[in-house]
Amino acid sequence: MNLRIPNFRYVVAFLLLLATMINYADRLAISVVAPTLRKEFGMNEQDYGFVVSMFMLAYAIMYAGSGPIIDRLGTRKGFAVFIAAWSLAAIGHAFAVGRWSLAFWRFLLGLGEPGNWPAAAKAVAEWFPLEQRALGIGIFNAGSSLGSAIAPPLVAYLTIQFGWRTAFVAVGALGFVWLIAWLLLYQPPHLSRFITEREWNFLKGRVRPPEEAAPVRQPKGEWLRVLKQRECYTLILARFFTDPVVYFVIFWLPEYLQKERGFNLAMVGKYAWVPFLFGDMGYIFGGWVSGFLIRKGWHWVRARTAVLMLGTIVMPIAILAPRVPEAWMAIGVICVVTLGHALWISNLLTLPTDMFPASRVGTATGLTGMGGAIGGMLANLGTGYIVQRYSYSPIFFTAGLMHPLALTIVYTLLLKRWMHGQRPPA
Repeated sequence: MNLRIPNFRYVVAFLLLLATMINYADRLAISVVAPTLRKEFGMNEQDYGFVVSMFMLAYAIMYAGSGPIIDRLGTRKGFAVFIAAWSLAAIGHAFAVGRWSLAFWRFLLGLGEPGNWPAAAKAVAEWFPLEQRALGIGIFNAGSSLGSAIAPPLVAYLTIQFGWRTAFVAVGALGFVWLIAWLLLYQPPHLSRFITEREWNFLKGRVRPPEEAAPVRQPKGEWLRVLKQRECYTLILARFFTDPVVYFVIFWLPEYLQKERGFNLAMVGKYAWVPFLFGDMGYIFGGWVSGFLIRKGWHWVRARTAVLMLGTIVMPIAILAPRVPEAWMAIGVICVVTLGHALWISNLLTLPTDMFPASRVGTATGLTGMGGAIGGMLANLGTGYIVQRYSYSPIFFTAGLMHPLALTIVYTLLLKRWMHGQRPPA
């Protein structure tokens, strides 16, 4: 029986997309039912901000640890461990009886979900050559927008028909379905029974060598050595400032639409997914266009920088969201925000795979993600406080300025230096 599948690396990318989609559906479910939970558990906006921040606290803690765990266990086993953990935590939300137990399950979910990114980035480094790596990153990151788009109508429907507890069980169970497919299909290229000879010949010498794909026990203190590298701490800063923007859209958009724009739960389910569709387009296009520019002869740093700038240019439009008179206009503004952030992050997340050897990709990706999680945690605490006492306007104003600030940091401290002589690993 011939099990060979042409261009199997895109099957791998699709698996990663599905995992990321499930990851975001699990985390976004709470925002869809937030008004219901706040009413049932007697929570105000600041209480909700606290619950969300418990997720972000655990996310920050484990994001730093998930990379070394993935590097040590290997991509296949490491991904399996993390998705099983976060799926159990997602199902556990159904057993919450108040804000403290809800915060407990959010914390456990935050411990499991970060492993998705270092594992997926490591899989892309194993299966995609340099000129296609941003596309691979973009494909799997499109799952974040797909999950965010699917969650509002799915969770709203399940909640209306069966109750919010059933909604959490349903989205959590999806992870175990994916886990079966992952264990059946995934291996690095040199061990895969599905790769064709033609694809293997194409990838040899252009992706990380087999010895780098193997699980590796990191030397003691390796994560600290990675952290001290300019490439790592610069990307940590970039994600610290910009990740909170998309976390705000994920966790607060349904609340904003219901409180400020008069939406009910059914309307949230009908319309809140639209901005994430634009995020999907940004992830795929951002990944494709940087690879296209590299194939046209652009220096890889110049290509990545061009797409980072393209995403950054549109982000200040966020300032207009609370000022436009109609709800559809506010949603339109947020669509541009998710598009711009997707262009940005599809290439920012590619940089660790460009700048670090495979044995450090997981660690570097995890540490940079930790920066985004810490920023998200602090931003959610601040959002709950500001929204309860003032309005959403200061939040949207701040969100519009974060990407220009981060691009200035990344270009000055990092990309400008790599443009002049340094070369990425294979």
